[in-house]
Amino acid sequence: MAIASPATDSVRRLVDLPSPRGLPIVGNFHQLLNFEEFHRRIESWEAELGQPFTFRMFSKSILVTSDPRLADIVLHERPEAFRRLSAIQTVADELGLNGLFSVEGSDWFRQRKLVLQALGPNQLPEFFPTLRTITGRLRSRWERVAKVGGVTDVVEDLTRYTVDVTSSLSFGQDVNTLEHEEDAVQRHLGVIFPKLTSRIFSPVPYWKYLRLPSDRKLQRSLAEIRSRVQNIINSARGELTAQSGVPRNLLQSMLSAAAEPNSGITDKDVYANVLTLLLAGEDTTAHALAWTLYFLSQRSDLQALLRHEAKEALGEAAIAPDYETTTKLTLFDGVAFEAMRFKPVTPLLGLETNRDFVLDGILLPAGTPVFLCARPAMMDDRYFTNARSFEPSRWSRGAEGTSSRQAFTQFGGGPRVCPGRSLAIREIRMVLSMLSRNFSIEFAGDPGEVREIFSFTMKPSSVPLRLRMLN
Repeated sequence: MAIASPATDSVRRLVDLPSPRGLPIVGNFHQLLNFEEFHRRIESWEAELGQPFTFRMFSKSILVTSDPRLADIVLHERPEAFRRLSAIQTVADELGLNGLFSVEGSDWFRQRKLVLQALGPNQLPEFFPTLRTITGRLRSRWERVAKVGGVTDVVEDLTRYTVDVTSSLSFGQDVNTLEHEEDAVQRHLGVIFPKLTSRIFSPVPYWKYLRLPSDRKLQRSLAEIRSRVQNIINSARGELTAQSGVPRNLLQSMLSAAAEPNSGITDKDVYANVLTLLLAGEDTTAHALAWTLYFLSQRSDLQALLRHEAKEALGEAAIAPDYETTTKLTLFDGVAFEAMRFKPVTPLLGLETNRDFVLDGILLPAGTPVFLCARPAMMDDRYFTNARSFEPSRWSRGAEGTSSRQAFTQFGGGPRVCPGRSLAIREIRMVLSMLSRNFSIEFAGDPGEVREIFSFTMKPSSVPLRLRMLN
């Protein structure tokens, strides 16, 4: 067991661990000012120092580990011993985003139950016709590009797709960003996430005293989004009344629950979860798919394999015709999981101790930040055979290429495993099978110029693809 008594003589302190050289007072803060490359700096320190190690932000020491065994302990000791970084909840509350992702304690238990009602696997068959319609819009968007021999940045396309899916499932709103070129929702969401990240890691809440141009832009985007979300909530209330109080989506379920006596769910909670799900729906799945297409565009052999698989499953259909068909598309999961292994959408997971805790003989005082660094283990032959080789087949049931799936933490783990995992996997299967059945793709430009941008999640700077229709 990795937990020891604090009284044990062998317990180490944070100051006993290796650490990168820093400066007096600020520690390593000056080396982390470029937030877009925050994850790369942490990974470079891990390669230099081994793990676990610490770095310092002013007076605060942060533990970093890439050991899957320790990550598993931390994730399964939530929410009693560990929580998300307290700064996440503080900043999210300031911005009105304190929903399921950032809340802790009894609020988390209460809100998670509501979210699972909409995002759980049992709800997806009923939602499939809508998912198919939205996937059809993405196909039409790509057809228009292919017919003129053009190039499209699929990061933007896939962001629109996932926003449409999340909005339809969670709120019953067909925002249809795929067919509306000037979409304010997507534009404003793109402003919020980077500022959320920079504020979480800022050692001083400067915005309380000085508003920079980027902070004023954030406030304008928040105001616009707040107005739009409030309109969605008002519409949902009216529909709920017309339905005799029987909810048909997540938002209506939250409104119904909030109306119950002593529910503990406020209008503020409802708003925060609407915005949280919009942000989560935009980022994680869209960026996982974008990185997947980045790799596929450079592998004609994999495209051929997936094309055969899509034809076998879909027959003459351009898109998976029914929910049952999507259960046969597991090979497409493997391609996406390999992409996430090489390019993790969540390269770092920041947590914090609620109380004194001994992790693998290291004493972590209450309030100690702990960063779980994902990529080093996923690229280690101890956990993945031939780890530097892109092999989707390793994810097949019984495959020998994956010796420890514990090292794959892209959906989290423990009690707070991602509630949207089932939806994300279904979206991945729908998009990749549709693409493989109808198009061939080629990277337009130099793949080496694509940068990893850390903005709470890790996204590609762009993925420009040339699409061609298949006969």
